[in-house]
Amino acid sequence: MTLSGREVADLLARAQHRPRRSLGQHFVVDPNTVRRIARLSGVGPGDRVVEIGAGVGSLTLALLETGAEVTAVEIDRRLVPILRQVVEPGGARVVEGDAMALDWAALLGAHRWALVANLPYNVATPLVADVLDQVPAVTRLVVLVQREVGQRLAAGVGDPAYGAVSVKVAYWARARVVAKVPPAVFLPEPAVASALVAIERRPAPAVDPAQVAPEELFRLVRAGFAQRRKMLRRSLAGLVDSGAFARAGVRPEARAEELDVVAWGTLAAATRVAGAP
Repeated sequence: MTLSGREVADLLARAQHRPRRSLGQHFVVDPNTVRRIARLSGVGPGDRVVEIGAGVGSLTLALLETGAEVTAVEIDRRLVPILRQVVEPGGARVVEGDAMALDWAALLGAHRWALVANLPYNVATPLVADVLDQVPAVTRLVVLVQREVGQRLAAGVGDPAYGAVSVKVAYWARARVVAKVPPAVFLPEPAVASALVAIERRPAPAVDPAQVAPEELFRLVRAGFAQRRKMLRRSLAGLVDSGAFARAGVRPEARAEELDVVAWGTLAAATRVAGAP
């Protein structure tokens, strides 16, 4: 059984806790929504799930209902006692900590995990990027984020939201928006709608790291999208010469948003060859 909106409000009132804007706190208070998230996450008995920003445990309880093993991480020390009271009887493990500074290896061990979370607005994009870059044990992410953030995470070439973080996600994974979530299911209500994004890690990166290292690839991607209105020959001036464009089969007149992750990889590899001693 998960928590109703009234129960969440009562728990917060008894703890004299007001949601903190500095932590991006917007608690999901609708039982149907948290159960929908749990269902769309695809987890069940035998799965290990880490939840970031567990709050008072609404989503945690829904995840426990699936039969999954849940580790709930919460940074707000004032909420941790409430969270323990709500979810530990159901078998969840509660960890107090900052998701941006976790020792992921110690937390997860040598197992495969899913990350399912209503992510705090202020850390959503960097957290997803860091987990994809540094935590291969997490093979699936299902995250509730601001709608615009969700669109960027899942965007492809031709989408208005396509940008550097889209390329980052596409390098490691396949992503899609699987649900839209209205502000009314949150306490307090945010000013924007939210989206649930499912991210499935690829068996191998979209660009072979033996051909070009990720840091070299993303250095070009960041430079290109930093001046996305400019042609690549200008935004990448000093990083890519005309010969590299020719070798990669990339038009120097193209703009960053026209290249998918494979094209970025080809360009980075051609640049690496050009710069090799």
